[in-house]
Amino acid sequence: MGNNSIIITAGGLGSRMRSSLPKQFMLVHDKPILMHTIECFYRFDPKMEILLTLPEDWLNYWESLLVEYDFKLPHRIVVGGRERYDSIKNALKKCTGAIVGVHDGVRPLVGQDTIRQCFAEAEKAGAVIPIINISESLRRKNGAGTETVDRSEYFIVQTPQCFKREILIEAYELPFHPGITDDASLVEEAGHTIETIIGNDSNIKITTQTDLVYAEMFLR
Repeated sequence: MGNNSIIITAGGLGSRMRSSLPKQFMLVHDKPILMHTIECFYRFDPKMEILLTLPEDWLNYWESLLVEYDFKLPHRIVVGGRERYDSIKNALKKCTGAIVGVHDGVRPLVGQDTIRQCFAEAEKAGAVIPIINISESLRRKNGAGTETVDRSEYFIVQTPQCFKREILIEAYELPFHPGITDDASLVEEAGHTIETIIGNDSNIKITTQTDLVYAEMFLR
């Protein structure tokens, strides 16, 4: 596998945690979530180019955490923008990898096999995302209330979402609009087909206190 890049997005401000500390900086298993996430990709490939997007107001805080936890894994900081779209567009200007992955900073439980498959398949197909099946029943709103839907027709989308660099750059030439839910939706809008691989169930996005407890148990 050649030179690849991963953009780790960490621009959230933790509103659902009811905390003044953004969730990517919260401690789980004795260090900030974001450090666990970076370690996942460094473990997969120490030569991978790691770019980290952070809110401008929190750059100094991250620098202080690097010193406090003696965290020395190589990564480059990119100042985030107003929207996730803006942050990734900023990071893309600095990416050099043939394949570029985009990963949520608050997904520290991504499996090595998931990372491997995403990057390998992106080399062949150009655009790949990890998905998992939905185990719970689903209902949707209708005029009268709600109705059952066939859950086998739906999937949960995870990250990293991996793309040939030129495909992702082309997609980010499209203007921002609120309907952009992730990188795959933008790449799809640019006319490319999105392939899928099966991700790992533990690869949750930490957004609530319950998620923090789960991550702590898993990392132990």
